[in-house]
Amino acid sequence: MTDYLLLMRHNGDPMADMSPEQMQQHLAQWGQWMGDLAKAGRLTDGKPLGQAAACVRANAVIDGPYAEAKDVVGGYVIVACESLAHAIETAKACPTVEIGGLIEVRETEPNVL
Repeated sequence: MTDYLLLMRHNGDPMADMSPEQMQQHLAQWGQWMGDLAKAGRLTDGKPLGQAAACVRANAVIDGPYAEAKDVVGGYVIVACESLAHAIETAKACPTVEIGGLIEVRETEPNVL
């Protein structure tokens, strides 16, 4: 098995227009999806991302990322998969996809540190 990073991207806050009931249902779907991965022993790591952030470029630190950005990274999950195709199928089952989010799937390299 190889680890794959599933990076959740959103256009703004995807839950901003949800009713409390819709939010609760969406969070339950997340719990089920993550629980299924954990039970299968495939969940390596994963977290939603907080608000504190900065961007570093050419030795300069810039405030950001910005809330008005079109592409907001909402969190990540690292899952063990048999192949890229298996990782893509895993990403397709993520609740983020159902609310218009994009999931970037990336193979991770072995730890070199």
